[in-house]
Amino acid sequence: GHIVRNWKVRWFVLLQDKLLYYKIEGGKKEPSPKGRILLDGCTITCPCLEYENRPLLIKLKTKTNTDYFLECCSREERDSWALDITGAIHAGHPVQVQELHRMKNSFKLLDNISLHDIVERMYDSSTGIKLTRNLDQGNRYKETFTGSALVDWLISNSFAVSRFEAVTLASMLMDENFIRPVGVRSTEATRSSDPSEKFLDDSTALYMFAENGKKNTSSKEEVQFNISELSGTIVKQGFLVKQGHKRKNWKVRRFVLRSDPAFLHYYDPTKEENKPVGGFSLRGCLVSALEDNGVPAGVKGNVQGNLFKIITKNDIHYYIQASSKAERVQWIEAIKPLT
Repeated sequence: GHIVRNWKVRWFVLLQDKLLYYKIEGGKKEPSPKGRILLDGCTITCPCLEYENRPLLIKLKTKTNTDYFLECCSREERDSWALDITGAIHAGHPVQVQELHRMKNSFKLLDNISLHDIVERMYDSSTGIKLTRNLDQGNRYKETFTGSALVDWLISNSFAVSRFEAVTLASMLMDENFIRPVGVRSTEATRSSDPSEKFLDDSTALYMFAENGKKNTSSKEEVQFNISELSGTIVKQGFLVKQGHKRKNWKVRRFVLRSDPAFLHYYDPTKEENKPVGGFSLRGCLVSALEDNGVPAGVKGNVQGNLFKIITKNDIHYYIQASSKAERVQWIEAIKPLT
């Protein structure tokens, strides 16, 4: 509504140059329209993410700067309406209409897209992806987002022009370990042999950032958490080279292995403060050496050899290089009993 900002059910009819809407009484639309939206000079935004709890919105802005927010019943219906309304807006330009239909189910990922830049935008507190608590199969997950919410966000931020493109882009983010699936539906989908089905454009499929370094926790919570992690007995420590999760570059880190509780932390030796820049629990982890004949999948950049991999219980992959085969064996043998 324009005066009282409430939401009302209306019956819409799309004509060539206007969108009519009718009141519904007794399950039937009234004979005369309640109002109309002239499409000449309109701009359309779909998906519109201005209302956090209403993900199925289309926004129309008329050439007189009047905003209309229209909510659909499903994403498929929303996208279908948006395509047809856009076609009506550009009705006088048949080439543009043909291009719109071509783009709907085509893949034309922009050459200059940086996955790192997308993730940085996703983290933004005001314009990034909205993180929520979700329940799945009795398990509670903090700071997650749904597959369909990410697809909407990628389109609304012009990283993709269709849901097909956005799903492909989201799959790339998952393959590069920027995001990861949580919960039954999204985790099971990753086992699909079809790459196009590994990421789900679904409101029940849950995902989260692979690294928790940018989560907004209070300093009190962080201190308590770190004290618990860092209270274990140091079993082994030394310098290793670790592949980053985002830029896939290799950096020297000082690793510290602790038991009771079993954690592996890593520190940036170039920083004076003695605080870990990352770490994870070893409970439920898998650790294994990687063969030196060829570069394994998931590993990029300058690889000297003596690689080993740690997979956490949450299916996050860490690739680490030792300075020698003997050192690699020592680290693996020290880590294995703590998993």
